Amino acid sequence: MKVMIDLSVVPIGVGVSVSAYVAACERVLQEAGVSHTLHAFGTDIEGEWDDVFAAVKRCHEVVHQMGAPRVHSSLRVGTRTDKAQSLDDKVRSVEEKLRRC
Repeated sequence: MKVMIDLSVVPIGVGVSVSAYVAACERVLQEAGVSHTLHAFGTDIEGEWDDVFAAVKRCHEVVHQMGAPRVHSSLRVGTRTDKAQSLDDKVRSVEEKLRRC
């Protein structure tokens, strides 16, 4: 099943800056081969369910290996079965409606 998620990984107990941990998770996503787009408060990810959630698990493992004693993640998850749709399709649909106004 295809899935789209918005993932925010927050290492706890590592200080104020978390960009090195975010970069490590981005590397995990690249290695996993899932489509992803970094944004200011997280990362949009799309792909097959098992691949995406295996990558989320791997992000937690890597962040713990980097020394974070705790990791908190927020996820928003979406699936649909009526048609194939990508994250780009969702954005494009709204942009088209904005142009018509």
